Amino acid sequence: MKNLRFQLLSGLFALTVSLVSCSKEEDVKGSSDVDQKMMMASAEIDFVNEADFNSGMEVASDNGSYSGKNSSHTAALTACATVTVNNITPGVFPKVFTINFGSGCINNGIHRSGILTITLSDYLMNTGSVMTIERSNYYVNGRHVEGTVTYENETTNPDTPQWTRTITNGQITNLQGEVFTHHGTRTVKQTEGVGTLTLDDNVYHILSGTHTVNRPNGTSLTVTVVETLIKKYACNYISQGQLDLQGTYLDGILDYGDNTCDNQATYTHSNGTVYPVNL
Repeated sequence: MKNLRFQLLSGLFALTVSLVSCSKEEDVKGSSDVDQKMMMASAEIDFVNEADFNSGMEVASDNGSYSGKNSSHTAALTACATVTVNNITPGVFPKVFTINFGSGCINNGIHRSGILTITLSDYLMNTGSVMTIERSNYYVNGRHVEGTVTYENETTNPDTPQWTRTITNGQITNLQGEVFTHHGTRTVKQTEGVGTLTLDDNVYHILSGTHTVNRPNGTSLTVTVVETLIKKYACNYISQGQLDLQGTYLDGILDYGDNTCDNQATYTHSNGTVYPVNL
């Protein structure tokens, strides 16, 4: 099962995105500053959503709500946060988990404060179940994160569980106090680790979806999956796949590479210029 858990390197503690021309020093359509901030906002949004998906997987697994099978997963959140549930009766839903990070704690390199509320309508792996993630005064590495995320289980083949992820009223405030709003949907399928009782060998494929990020000054970015993204539970980063970036300034492809677990990607602008991207 995929390492969506919080095995996040200290480098992620100050997540940045840098765009540097491989061929010449020039701005992308004349505004490198805006491009980098939009790219950073999009990367931070994905980073937080994956971490919160980890949280849902972990509390479900730790509390017998992952599936009807027992789990061998070892609780990770309790070392950093206080986790409570509204009812402990096995098989009784909905279950509402409250993950309280208090004034702040660090777990595997990521600093979080505030509260996540995760509601499960049924066992997470059951077709038709819905996991809802809500944030309250929630900060990740100093960024204020808001909005609601839902994962609706639309599995038709139990060997490859699948969810539709929908983000509503998304908002992230960066360290400079700039606010970025966002919304969108993605289709996520688990391709490995389904038959085991641990999360550690999970692999997820993000098959499709479009996400929109907006900035108060009117600039925007639309991010579309054009080549399946691969995210391993055992890796902190998306390791393969491509996103099409279309915005006020950005116009090109972000490529995550050859499935190597690293923080490197490349952005190729429509004029052919290639920029290394450090996630």
